[in-house]
Amino acid sequence: MRTQRQVVDYSLQKRAVLRELLAGRVGTYDVCDASPYLKNAARFHGEPTDRRCPICRSENLTLVHYIYGDELKQSAGQARTLTELPVLAMTLREFQVFVVEVCLGCDWNHLVEQYLLGRDGLTGDSDGNGEQDVAAAEGVGRRRREAQR
Repeated sequence: MRTQRQVVDYSLQKRAVLRELLAGRVGTYDVCDASPYLKNAARFHGEPTDRRCPICRSENLTLVHYIYGDELKQSAGQARTLTELPVLAMTLREFQVFVVEVCLGCDWNHLVEQYLLGRDGLTGDSDGNGEQDVAAAEGVGRRRREAQR
């Protein structure tokens, strides 16, 4: 998506968790703890992948995209399909997306990445308020100069 920005990748953290599991310092029940809500979100809103689960190696992983932001109001925290995200990105100024991988077989789950989406990431003025924003900024600058006198 062209408005995707401030991407945080959690693959190093995932590798560390898997390394701890293989070394025996962490149990399988500690890392395979997906909640029923997460599993339902994966079933109904998730995007299937071709990657095998690193724990059970019998099922493919599913990616779930959760959205958060002030403009979302009561929709914040909901899982959305990947096809819904570009539509939301063009209608909202800014919101955060958290991508979680889930195995429906063994309940493995891990945060994969997070990023921002929205119109604020577009170059140029997309909402037509550019002239109003410039006028407001000039007004603030003028008031500061008058206050300093």
